[in-house]
Formats: sequence, structure tokens, C-alpha cells
Amino acid sequence: MGEFVRLEVEDGIGTIRLDRPPMNAINRQLQAELREVAQEARERDDVKAVIVYGGPKVFAAGADVKEFAEMSYTDIADYAPELTGSLTAIAELPKPTVAAITGFALGGGFELALCCDRRIAGDNAKVGQPEILLGIIPGAGGTQRLARLIGPSKTKDLVYTGRFVKAEEALTLGMVDEVVAPDDVYEAAKRWAGQFTSGASRALAAAKAAIDGGLDNDLASGLKLETNLFAALFATEDRDTGLKSFIENGPGKAEFHGR
Repeated sequence: MGEFVRLEVEDGIGTIRLDRPPMNAINRQLQAELREVAQEARERDDVKAVIVYGGPKVFAAGADVKEFAEMSYTDIADYAPELTGSLTAIAELPKPTVAAITGFALGGGFELALCCDRRIAGDNAKVGQPEILLGIIPGAGGTQRLARLIGPSKTKDLVYTGRFVKAEEALTLGMVDEVVAPDDVYEAAKRWAGQFTSGASRALAAAKAAIDGGLDNDLASGLKLETNLFAALFATEDRDTGLKSFIENGPGKAEFHGR
């Protein structure tokens, strides 16, 4: 267990908990611990879905600016791929993931939220990519994942201005998927993640790989990827279980074992 990031597992849900008060600023140690915890969540069979959570007051207010200020070009050229890789480790988890956003999710913090499959925010949350206000740009996926999520024009507005976006506007723009009362954020994330704790985990992983992989390719390549992943599932025990249960009992009654 790291100093700033830990994995808490209960009832099939793994919570990746950021804990670097007061604002969960992402420094080198936190990002390294994030990569380690993501690997643990990937490997643990008792983790069926993942919540990324910064606690009841703040998700993550961004990168550690004081640390950035001390870095030279050579330093940041070496560090930036590490930071991107650590966040990508969350994006590449072969399990459903949800960001539970309270308070600020800005800069690197929102880039981390973008790595999740779903984002649930408190109605007092503020999100955005304010790097331009520091004379830089997002450097851990903000220009790429956000553009894929909400389109290039809206992304350019947010990145060019660096403005903070309140929860309701973020919902309208598609930056977040659900807005709830601040005290309900984590429970809402648990309800969403809980849908998958007894699901067909290999099929869920294949669905995620097909959707994410398809977005990075043309339609023809995406269709080939989908076909291959679809066919591969016919070698799983869950496929046998699911089809047999459907024939005998109708949909939604299969008990899967992730094999």
C-alpha cells in the first residue's frame, strides 16, 4: 500500500483511493503509486469493477505545480511519459471503471477522470483543463481523450480558455455522465460498479477492448477487432453458461464465474 494511493476491495468493487491532502495534487510519487495500484486491480480476481475516488472533498486538483516549476525541459521530457503511462494504466484496466468526482477535478485530475469509463460528479464539482493559464497545455491525455469524448470544438474552447466548468454544464457538454448530491457521489459510483460484480467479466473486458480499440481505428479495422473479440468469447465457460441459461430461463438469470 502506497503513501498516497491505496486499493480498497469490498464486495467485488475495488476503490482506488487518492489520499494526498489537501488537494490530491498529482506529484511523481502519487503517479507512480497510481500505476502500481492499477496493476494490482488488474491482477486481482476479486476486483470486478473499479471506482477512482479522491475522498469526500476533492477528486484531484491537478498536477503538483510546485514540482513542475522546478523541472527543466529535460526533466519534464523524461517525466511526462511516466505520468501519461500511469494514467493510461487506469484507462487500460480490463474492467468497468468509474470516477467518483467531488470538488475539483482539474488538469491532471480531470485527465485521470477521463481515463474511466464513466464519471459521476457532485453538483458542487468543478472540472476542466486549466493548463493554459500556466502557459502550458494538458500533457496526460486531456487534448486527446476529451476531444474523443465531447468533440474537438468544445475541447478547444475548454483548453484555450482554461475555464472551470460547473457540474451541470459539464453534464450538458458530456464531460460527466451523472450529477448527484455531493454526499451521494461515492454511493452512486458503487451502485453503478455493483452491476458488474457478478457479470461475465471476460465479455465485459472484450466489450471495453472493442469500444476503446475501435475509436482509435477506422470502421473497417474496428469491425475486424469486434469480430475477433466476439469469436474469442466462444471459448469461455461464461459463454456456455449464458447461452444455456437464456435458453432454459430467459435473459438476465445466468450466474457467471469469469472463466
